[in-house]
Amino acid sequence: MSDVSGPSSATQLAEPFSSEQKLAAQDVYEYLIQHPEFFEQHADILEKVKLPHEQKGSVSLVEIQGEQLRKKVRQLNLKLSQLVSVAKQNEKIYRVYTDLNVQLLRCESVAEVQFTLEDVLQERLALSSAVIKSFKGPHAIPELQQRLFTEKRFKNTHFFFGRLSQHERQLLFGENSAESVALMLLGDKRELGILGISSSDASHFTPDMDTLLLQQLQQVLNIILPDMMGY
Repeated sequence: MSDVSGPSSATQLAEPFSSEQKLAAQDVYEYLIQHPEFFEQHADILEKVKLPHEQKGSVSLVEIQGEQLRKKVRQLNLKLSQLVSVAKQNEKIYRVYTDLNVQLLRCESVAEVQFTLEDVLQERLALSSAVIKSFKGPHAIPELQQRLFTEKRFKNTHFFFGRLSQHERQLLFGENSAESVALMLLGDKRELGILGISSSDASHFTPDMDTLLLQQLQQVLNIILPDMMGY
C-alpha cells in the first residue's frame, strides 16, 4: 500500500500553477473564489494573514468578515423594524376605516354623516378636515364650478390625491389646512357631490396612493347618502 500522507494539503493552493509561472494576485483571487472552503480547511493561515484597516490598524480576515456580517445583520434588522412599523400603521388605518364604515351605516342624516367623518378621521388619524360638498341643495357647489372642478380633477377617475390650487382649497375646505388632499366623487353616477379629506402635511396624500380603503368608504356613502339628500 502506498504512503498517502504526502505533502501538506496547504500546498494545494500552488498546484494549479507550474514552477515556471509567475503567481499573480488575480490567480490567487480566482482560486480562492473557486475554493471558498480553503481557509476553513487551513484555519492556521488566518492567524498569519493581516490586512491594513484605516480605523483599526491590522486585523485578521476573520475579524473583517465578522464585521461585514454584523453590518449586514444590522441593516436587515433595520429593514425588518421598518416593515413592522409600516405593518402596524397599516393595521391601525384599516381598523379606523372599518369602524368608520360601521358607524356611518348607523347615521340617519347628512349632518350625522358629516360629524362622524370629522370625529373619526380628525381624531383618530390626525387629519385636518373631512367635508362633504354636495352638488344639490342650498349649500351646493355652484354648477359652473362643479363642472370645471370635476373636469380638471376627476377626468378619468373617481379619486384625486395630491395638492390643490388656492381657489380649490378655499372652495372645498374654507380656512381649514389642506396642504395635501384626498378627494372622491360620490354617487354611482357621480351626481351626489365630493368628499374631501385634507392634511396639513404636504406629503401625506400622494398620487400613487392605494384606493382600496377609500373605495370601501365610497361604497358605503353611495348606499346611505342618496335617500338622505333626496335623490
